[in-house]
Amino acid sequence: MPARAGKRPGRRPGETQTRQAILSAARTRFAEQGYEGATVRAIARDADVDPALVLHFFGSKRVLFTAATSWPFETGEALEKIVAGPRSQLGQRLARFFLSIWDDPQRREPIMGMLRAGTTDPHAAELLRDTLMNLLLGPVASRLDESDAELRVSLCSAHLIGFGIARYILHFEPLASLDGERAVELIGPALQRYLAGRL
Repeated sequence: MPARAGKRPGRRPGETQTRQAILSAARTRFAEQGYEGATVRAIARDADVDPALVLHFFGSKRVLFTAATSWPFETGEALEKIVAGPRSQLGQRLARFFLSIWDDPQRREPIMGMLRAGTTDPHAAELLRDTLMNLLLGPVASRLDESDAELRVSLCSAHLIGFGIARYILHFEPLASLDGERAVELIGPALQRYLAGRL
């Protein structure tokens, strides 16, 4: 029997385009619903593909989550933005770096997906913890030259994650609508104390 003419259902032309469509849909779903709430079927529907195609490209929902929630920055470049400059402004630079990502809706999505998922899924929590510490705050700690550097960056991590959840997920007001630079002014001193002050 001859094949039907026209577009095959559930497919897009080009593997790269299809994979990117799935990743984009997954980032949005994970950011809005977390790991448990986002289903492969819903992600496939958003990407206009068959659910089997999602599994063909990524193998499992867990692998898809890991691919979709990678940190939206180059580690070396980010590290230099944070550590380069006077030590007295380290906390402010750390706050400004995170705000610059979180206030950009497109770059915020993968991180919000990790934050939402990390509260309910152990794998997501491990991914968030390991990437945040190993990719960014760990290297910052190595440059502090403090015996308790690991504790210091852990305090920064707790503060930043709490801020991210309150501002972008729970939408606490007036924090949620606070100007970004004003937010930097307010949380920068707390991060500075964690990083370089007396604990």
